[in-house]
Amino acid sequence: MTSMRQPTIFVTDSPEPDDVALISGGLEEFNLPKVGINDRRALAVLVRDPETQRVVGGLTGRTSLGLLFVDLFYLPSELRGAGLGSEILRQAEDEGRRRGCRTAVLYTISFQAPDFYQRNGWRKFGEIPSSPPGTTRVFMTKNLV
Repeated sequence: MTSMRQPTIFVTDSPEPDDVALISGGLEEFNLPKVGINDRRALAVLVRDPETQRVVGGLTGRTSLGLLFVDLFYLPSELRGAGLGSEILRQAEDEGRRRGCRTAVLYTISFQAPDFYQRNGWRKFGEIPSSPPGTTRVFMTKNLV
């Protein structure tokens, strides 16, 4: 990095895609000499409406260095309770295994889906209180081997 004046720091809720890519790329450059691999890849398992072909829900995450990270998972209420969520999760886990992942991690909120994940073989490894009072972030993991 060339010498420069004191940098400014600012907080935003809408970072530019190029800025996020710069940070991600910089971290990958830092990690590569240490681990010897650069295998970070996005992952999505999407559900489409059969008539409109619009995405109506699904799962997003990523894989990196032997871990599957589940970031977001949503299904509209009318699609819940019939096994579709378990199938989406299974497909994400299977893709993680194909990519060499040995473990999966996620967090959910206590009022969301910890019981769903437990029914699908995930186990809780931590909780952190959050808002509103009485709510927690539940951190979960699953062995994929």
